[in-house]
Amino acid sequence: MATLEELRLQLDEIDGQIVELYENRMKVCRQVGELKVKTGSKIFDRQRERDKLLDVASKVSGDFNKKGIQELYEQLMSMSRKLQYRLLVETGALGRLPFIEVDSLDKQKARVVFQGVEGAYSQAAMQHYFGENCNSFHVRNFRDAMEAIEEGSADYAVLPIENSSAGAVNEVYDLLVEFENYIVGETIISVTHTLAGLPGTKQEDIRKVYSKAEALMQTSRFLDEHSSWQQISVVNTALAARKVLEDRDKSQAAVCSAYAARLHGLTVLQDNINNEANNSTRFIVVSNQKIFLKDASKISICFEVPHESGSLYHILSHFIYNDLNLSKIESRPVEGKSWEYRFFADFEGNMADAAVKNAIRGLREEAMNLKILGNY
Repeated sequence: MATLEELRLQLDEIDGQIVELYENRMKVCRQVGELKVKTGSKIFDRQRERDKLLDVASKVSGDFNKKGIQELYEQLMSMSRKLQYRLLVETGALGRLPFIEVDSLDKQKARVVFQGVEGAYSQAAMQHYFGENCNSFHVRNFRDAMEAIEEGSADYAVLPIENSSAGAVNEVYDLLVEFENYIVGETIISVTHTLAGLPGTKQEDIRKVYSKAEALMQTSRFLDEHSSWQQISVVNTALAARKVLEDRDKSQAAVCSAYAARLHGLTVLQDNINNEANNSTRFIVVSNQKIFLKDASKISICFEVPHESGSLYHILSHFIYNDLNLSKIESRPVEGKSWEYRFFADFEGNMADAAVKNAIRGLREEAMNLKILGNY
């Protein structure tokens, strides 16, 4: 019986043969790529790859080896495609994307819309990005904001996309897919919630607490200590403050910012009731123009993948092979397709970068319904 050292020497010899065969295979793949570029043929031939996987599986014995050889060839064909995508760049096909590079946004003349009423966190984010004296107006919900920029009554909308403790704002993700609007900027603000009521109100008077659903989630530990309070969701924290003022009912309170409480004539009954001490929300700046700033460093996309094993893995490999850092990925159900999902991803880069163009070219070939949401 062979010793462990002897078996390892045999493996080394076989690995040397595999490496040589791999290099030979990639040389032929380059020639195939050059022909495809010359004739304008598509790089990715899905049916050809499926046939190849069935063929190689038929040449080995045992279920374990069949699965293994298919996984190996999926990788080999994936590397071949990536080589051929690079050939497109080498031959001058730069893969220009349908976005226009700009030096800056015209913040001075811009008309900006935010969701909520005076005192909303969205207003604070807008002022943080555009300045306190920006030309602005507010609407009731996120859809109204997206419609305002789509129809041109506003140049930009400021919308929350993610909270550090409550996670993604799913409705905004869905609207980014539905509307032909694009992310051109972002800003992050600290979110400190308070419990506010009418002047003279005591906590023992409270029976109902109003706020945005996400704000109720972000203050759940404090609210759970008062289990008799009914928690009622409204579209905005500032709107909750205004409702308490208008109803003139001391049994009602709002979870809102101290600024919103002061603006609407309420008294802060309990300050800083966040679950997390460092609670912050990321807001995106959205436009109906396909533009990106010259110094933009983050790209957001969404896509779907075939409902089969390994699909997402192969899509994500385009970031690895192009040395792009994937910073975030979310999933949302695809409307009308039970148990199928759309993926949202953020990665570092600028659309003028060759690596970004190369990755997006591969993603377009292999993903379904790819949409670039913005570079900012």
